[in-house]
Amino acid sequence: MSDDLPDRLVPPSPDAAEPTAQDSAERRRIQRFLALRRGEPCFWVVIDGGARLPLRDISVEGFSIGLEGLPGDGEPFDFVMHREGVPDQIRGRARAVNYIASAAQAGCRFLALEADGAERLRDWLIALVIMNASVRINEKDAAAIVAGPSLI
Repeated sequence: MSDDLPDRLVPPSPDAAEPTAQDSAERRRIQRFLALRRGEPCFWVVIDGGARLPLRDISVEGFSIGLEGLPGDGEPFDFVMHREGVPDQIRGRARAVNYIASAAQAGCRFLALEADGAERLRDWLIALVIMNASVRINEKDAAAIVAGPSLI
């Protein structure tokens, strides 16, 4: 764990270490999911106590949001994520690793998630896959999709 992270924050996984200069271009290793349910935003983030923003997509590695400029001015930032209509939340620290000015979209990578945040995030994504599947899908198959490589 990084010395500058509070004790309550832990890295989500060994693969989600701090990004390098090489990470500035988007490369999807893990499947990302549109953060929508029935065409409406269903995942939200508050960055450094600011405004509530809808996520555009989400994965076990990070998320993207619509934003004019880099969140945190390119420095690591604290966030709180939540699902629409559900009281639980995930707290953590992230860094913007990609910004597309023409789309006003910032891609952010998790640096650390609080306590059981990684497990909770995985559960959120499994539920999202099951809810949005066009065919009947079980939890085991949804978990494999969440953990699997990008299909895009």
